[in-house]
Amino acid sequence: MLFLYAVFATSCLALLVAGIVEQRGHDANLRRIPTRVLVNGIRGKSSITRLCAGALRGGGLAVVAKTTGTAARFIFTDGSEEPIYRKFGIANVVEQIGIVRRAAMLHPDVLVMECMAVMPALQEINQQKLVKSTIGVLCNVREDHLAEMGPTLDDVARSLSRSMPVGGICVTAERDRLDILKEEAARRRCRLVAVDPESVTDEEMRGFSWITFKENVAIALAVARLMGVDRRAALAGMWDAPPDPGVLSVETYEANGRRLRFANVFAANDPESTLLNVRQLAQQGLIRRPVHLVINCRPDRVERNGQMGALVPRLDPDRVLLIGEPTRSALSKIPERWQGRVLDLGGRQRPGAMLDALLGQVRGTASVVAVGNIHGQGEVLLEELSRLRGVR
Repeated sequence: MLFLYAVFATSCLALLVAGIVEQRGHDANLRRIPTRVLVNGIRGKSSITRLCAGALRGGGLAVVAKTTGTAARFIFTDGSEEPIYRKFGIANVVEQIGIVRRAAMLHPDVLVMECMAVMPALQEINQQKLVKSTIGVLCNVREDHLAEMGPTLDDVARSLSRSMPVGGICVTAERDRLDILKEEAARRRCRLVAVDPESVTDEEMRGFSWITFKENVAIALAVARLMGVDRRAALAGMWDAPPDPGVLSVETYEANGRRLRFANVFAANDPESTLLNVRQLAQQGLIRRPVHLVINCRPDRVERNGQMGALVPRLDPDRVLLIGEPTRSALSKIPERWQGRVLDLGGRQRPGAMLDALLGQVRGTASVVAVGNIHGQGEVLLEELSRLRGVR
């Protein structure tokens, strides 16, 4: 028995020593990168990470970036990028150590990283141990991950604030819970910079070949200003930056004399972001009536399915197509007066069934807005759409 205790104690000591050595090596790599920007929030983190990197590159800085969203990417100083491969496809915050090591080898002026932690404790570890950002971004507080960070939006705001750099600077576009963020920033001796989306002009937004929001651009401009990059150079860099694979997009397809303007809003995920995305598309004329709303349901997102169903009156579609499962979780939240517009196509369908059902409701040209979550039948629908003839 004594021998087993000795083995256990020796193993624990070895792990402790190995951990100390790894942390010291990691800290040395962090010191080789003068400025580190950590992007946190609920929606738009990947896009903001790319915008910040582009804005800083526009100012002549050597910038490495890493996104975590729809498709994790390592972005080099010249703007080129490659996918981040994960063992068994599982994301783990510890991968930040390898990202920092790889970035340090490129001798950048700035590293921009998207926060990949959800649990409040992990968000704090990500900041205090793994990234140690000098500039933080807390883009927004939205209704998502309530089980981990909630139950209220005030709780979410406080949880996200754990990524603020102590003694550093944090940039935010959040308005509704700005007072809470100010309190949390003061606790950490962190200077909070609140940006005004309306400071970005419509003309400046027309420089983007992809769809983004003034809030995101305003944040990137503020980060660039903190780094001494002038507005014109920052905007030029952002205009040239490639979009995230999960960026809000509208593609046009043709089949059997029917034309679909398909808006992929799956990445929005929470109700408020979904509504903002759809309204932006309508304002820009990218979607027009008739509008067909596709809600993809997932068995592990029952509450979210219901939220999307409850959103139907505010989105005001001409038709609703329910896919995935359990569709009843969305259907039960759609008001009675809308039930006659719903086509329930839940469960696993034969190849092409969802697209056939969608095309069967279209006469001439129609807009299709896909919301909820991309995984499961949402991915199947996108695969079916990819077989149609795209229209420029």
